[in-house]
Amino acid sequence: MQLTNKRALVTGAAHRVGRAIALALAGRGASILLHYGRSRPEAEVTRAEIEALGAEAWLVQADLAVPEEIERLFVEIERRPGGLDVLVNSAALFDRQPFDQIRLEDWERSLAVNLRAPFLLTQRAARLMRATPRPDGETAAIVNILDHSGLEPWPSYVQHGVAKAGLAHLTRITARELAPEIRVNAVVPGAVLPHPGATEEDPEWQALWRRIPTEKPGSPADIGAAVAFLVESEFILGATLPVDGGESLLGAGQRRKERSA
Repeated sequence: MQLTNKRALVTGAAHRVGRAIALALAGRGASILLHYGRSRPEAEVTRAEIEALGAEAWLVQADLAVPEEIERLFVEIERRPGGLDVLVNSAALFDRQPFDQIRLEDWERSLAVNLRAPFLLTQRAARLMRATPRPDGETAAIVNILDHSGLEPWPSYVQHGVAKAGLAHLTRITARELAPEIRVNAVVPGAVLPHPGATEEDPEWQALWRRIPTEKPGSPADIGAAVAFLVESEFILGATLPVDGGESLLGAGQRRKERSA
């Protein structure tokens, strides 16, 4: 898919990795439906950055934990001519709690945002993508943002890991269900940003990237480039692409030790 004049919905696009993804797609000519939850000021800044690249951007707000909000989001999108070509499920909650302290509401909200919302967004987006005219042989594209916590058991990331594991399988099963009109793939980010609230000087962050094979951290722009690659590559379907500096090459025991330090 050539991204010029295409329209992409990026969830959680106000800041961090979502912002980098939105900028990467905009830099290749896509118009961006920039979803945010509560971060309106950051979303405004990201919109200005997209417009500085010469691309269009529209802000769309929704609490993805609420199914009715997702439906309202798509009603708003459908009011704008142009359809939908790309969905990136980037928005997520990054929960860290000891197992015996997880409350039912913690569990339910994490799965609502990290798994149920991507399912509902994918289902709703697929309908709109199929109704959007495009050249013969060109597909629409969905990219899910996964996490290593969904591929192996990290201590204290129970609900987050379970939700991301579900999203990994949702990627594969929707890749089968929606082909050939829509391609679904996933990206697994590695050490590209400290955890929310941490800084570049945080000892846990530095210990993480110093132990991966590259011995240096990546950046959110690396994730944006990977997403754009999957969107543009018509023959990639059902793939999970690690963008992690080789973290996935380490033994599971070593990775668990690093994450629980």
